[in-house]
Amino acid sequence: MFRTLLAASAGLLVSAAALADLEPGEAAPDFTVDGFQAGEPVSFTLSEALSEGPVVLFFFPAAFTDGCEAQAASFAESIGEFEALGARVIGVTAGNTDRLADFSTQHCASAFPVFAIADGMMGDYEVRLLARPGWTERTTYVIDQSSNIVMTHNALSPYEHVDLSLAALRTLSADE
Repeated sequence: MFRTLLAASAGLLVSAAALADLEPGEAAPDFTVDGFQAGEPVSFTLSEALSEGPVVLFFFPAAFTDGCEAQAASFAESIGEFEALGARVIGVTAGNTDRLADFSTQHCASAFPVFAIADGMMGDYEVRLLARPGWTERTTYVIDQSSNIVMTHNALSPYEHVDLSLAALRTLSADE
């Protein structure tokens, strides 16, 4: 039995490592997604948005879950700081996508759009939540105007994503 548990644990570690995040310096895959801002339908294409400034792309497991509500509220409370740095914030999820219109007003305070994940994005951005198939990990990427990843943060806790994103944007701004 011990060998069976050990083999199963090793298998999980290997599969988790195979789904490592995109790293700083890697190119961000382009995508187009549909979703909501302030309860209204919107669409977003990364390559088009990058012509206006950097993008903070945060993936969250599911709308209307406690951690995701806290994370969305944190980004909404800090939206002025992101805008002052010329960055656009968007949230993307695979969980409870039928409720994104309400989530965009209630927890995002209509400050930024939230989108249902597009086909292929889970693999492209390596955000498949292993513990809950069909949902996305809590991973944040800061993407510069050249479409390069400049920051990656993957943590189940929703509380550091905003601060780390702002720090990366400040560094990016200072380097320009």
